[in-house]
Amino acid sequence: MVVSTPGQHGRRWPPALDRPAAVAVLLGLAGVGYRLVLLLATVPAANSDEATFGLAALHIATGRERPVFLYGQRYMGMLESYLAAPLVAVAGPGWPVLRLPLLALYALFLVLTWRLSRRLFSPWFATVVVGLLALGSERVVRDQLTAVGGRPEVKVAVLLMLLVAVGLADGRIRRRGWAVAAFGLLAGLAVWSDWLILPYLAGAGLLLGYVLRRELLGRAGVLLLVGFLVGAAPMIADNLVAPPGEDSLSVLRRLSAGTGVAPPLADRVRAGLLTGVPLATGLCSVDGCARWQAWFGVLYPVLLVVAAGLALVAWRRAAGRPLARRVRPVASLALLAGAALTLLAYLRSPLAATAPLDNARYLSVLQLSLPAVLWPLWVAAVDCWRGTVGVAGRLAGALGTAVLAGLTGALLVGTLVFATGTGAARADQRQAEAVADAVRRAGLRAVYGDYWTCNRLVFDTAEEVACAVLDGALRPGQNRYPAYWQRVAAADRPGYVLPAGSPADRRLRAALGDRADAATVAEVGGVRVYHPEPALRPVR
Repeated sequence: MVVSTPGQHGRRWPPALDRPAAVAVLLGLAGVGYRLVLLLATVPAANSDEATFGLAALHIATGRERPVFLYGQRYMGMLESYLAAPLVAVAGPGWPVLRLPLLALYALFLVLTWRLSRRLFSPWFATVVVGLLALGSERVVRDQLTAVGGRPEVKVAVLLMLLVAVGLADGRIRRRGWAVAAFGLLAGLAVWSDWLILPYLAGAGLLLGYVLRRELLGRAGVLLLVGFLVGAAPMIADNLVAPPGEDSLSVLRRLSAGTGVAPPLADRVRAGLLTGVPLATGLCSVDGCARWQAWFGVLYPVLLVVAAGLALVAWRRAAGRPLARRVRPVASLALLAGAALTLLAYLRSPLAATAPLDNARYLSVLQLSLPAVLWPLWVAAVDCWRGTVGVAGRLAGALGTAVLAGLTGALLVGTLVFATGTGAARADQRQAEAVADAVRRAGLRAVYGDYWTCNRLVFDTAEEVACAVLDGALRPGQNRYPAYWQRVAAADRPGYVLPAGSPADRRLRAALGDRADAATVAEVGGVRVYHPEPALRPVR
């Protein structure tokens, strides 16, 4: 007798969850809830870089602009602004509104990581990975929740591309043409959004080539190219009309070259591994890594090599078996190659040694490879606890268990340190709001300020106040949106909003002389608001 089941006549909704999936859901909800609380409190603190994305979202929402790249540069895509624009149109500009799409991307990142890890490795291991990714120190959460371009959306794009390739291999995807076109579209969007993801795109592309092989020489290849061109269309169109030397590739080449003498390779490797990797992983605070927190950076390249060897062995053993079995180790190798190339590119940069705390954010995409990197530890630990290995295997299993436990503990400590120390970030945001209120109460609608004040002030006031950027010598600074400079320059009597005691503040008070105190209309925390009479113009 044949007994029918819901799966025979249609998919059950909601789908039944086994234990690993149910635990993963709970851990994922905890991670999203934790970040939602931080988002509503505007933690981490906002800044003018993020405000520029918010202002672009406002301009998109009101139909004034259709920016391709971040104002003032030609290499960082504005996808985050376009995602926030509908919310800004409904609710108006605000930091939680700007960051809400990023929270959704983080939730999607968890779901896709779980699905890919479950298909490539094992259910309970996928659940453990979700639990680790649910934790988050300040550096990790800042990369996930602040709208500063690129990383949240490109990680989701890569995971979708890998799942498409694996789905094509095991036959779960029926509409192969549409899937290949979607793969190309995601690749194009990722390249436009953030070139940092190129190593992972290369790995995903090689995986697709392994799965499709000769198909890419025909219709599938055309669809892949068309999809990529559609996704990258904004970037391509902008670069075609860019002035000589101002195209994205030229700009990135200049940024990568840096200035001055590059630090020795040993210094870059030391800082990149001992600070960059553990900081980006979430083991350290943004102030730096203690010696006991740097261990994972030393272990990371070792794990990469071991995991790659394990994947190669699995691929060799799968020879002659169906493609669905052979694609799993190849997908793992694609993740490992993306991590290795990303790390090598980072270690080539002088910034890895000269400013490791500020630039560890460029390693945030290594989260994509966490399942593949930790898989050897999980295999060793499981084999040890099952008692299926000898003495050497038990020692390896005990070591794997200790490393996984140590990593979990370190990530938990990093999360707790950040979660219990958000007072400074909340105070910073309250001060920024108080400064905006003080400027409005003074009747100022056009002011000069430093870079880290201006666009944040403009966003906090929903463009009610325009702010033009000055440097420490009261000369024009980095004005990402020239319209604000023009608006302030046309004002009859502009004000000044400067950090007290800064070079610009000291120079302004010297220029005002005896009128400095009379021109000071407010002082909020460490920020002074001036409204000189008669008008005082900056040095041109």
